[in-house]
Amino acid sequence: MSFLPQGLVSFIEQAKEDVVSVLERDPAARTAVEVALLYPGVHAVWAHRLSNQLWKAGAFLPARAVSQVARAVTGIEIHPAATIGARVFIDHGMGVVIGETAIVGADVTIYHGVTLGGTSLNQGKRHPTIGERVTIGAGAKVLGDIEVGADSRIGANAVLVRSVDPDSVVVGVPGQVVARAGVHTSRPKYDAQDRNAPDPVGSAVQALLARVERLETKVTGKASADGIYRPVDGVWESTDFSI
Repeated sequence: MSFLPQGLVSFIEQAKEDVVSVLERDPAARTAVEVALLYPGVHAVWAHRLSNQLWKAGAFLPARAVSQVARAVTGIEIHPAATIGARVFIDHGMGVVIGETAIVGADVTIYHGVTLGGTSLNQGKRHPTIGERVTIGAGAKVLGDIEVGADSRIGANAVLVRSVDPDSVVVGVPGQVVARAGVHTSRPKYDAQDRNAPDPVGSAVQALLARVERLETKVTGKASADGIYRPVDGVWESTDFSI
């Protein structure tokens, strides 16, 4: 492809990497052709590369025009000034918003409904910096000029407003760092499983309920028949929530 302009050659090479990375991370992806033609997250990243080049060249209005067309077509809004690394995969993608000063590292996986947003109206850096190989679960919000360390995982619907170290697992609102279970390597297999992620708020509530039960038993000699008690095998009885 030596007869092609260098910029176009680079774009094609990056596009090939994008397609391969999707095939590695999405079990629903069957062929490279399917990914290239029918994956809106891939199209949004490709459109961003064009809008970002226009933005850097000072063509701000055309850059915004390209990003808005991509938003209308894919449902994914990426500001032209945002920095998106290699092989970033936006899976499904509807409702994803990436702000102007956001920086997203290589090999990051982002699911639908994610916002990389700002918390300030001041000029300058006001959006998050996401390290390499981070996975951000569906509906998660990462807000402000914070840093998410490499190889971290943000759970679905978490709201993160402070920086976290590499290899962190974040769950809850506001986002809390919890211990990572199992063996973790520097280049983990892409995995967005949240079903085993601990619930720090739920754990705290259960601990408080258990303490209340012990205190009642100590005072009265037996546990009260009324009130809310810990779930059995993770299932709450409906009578626990009667009003």
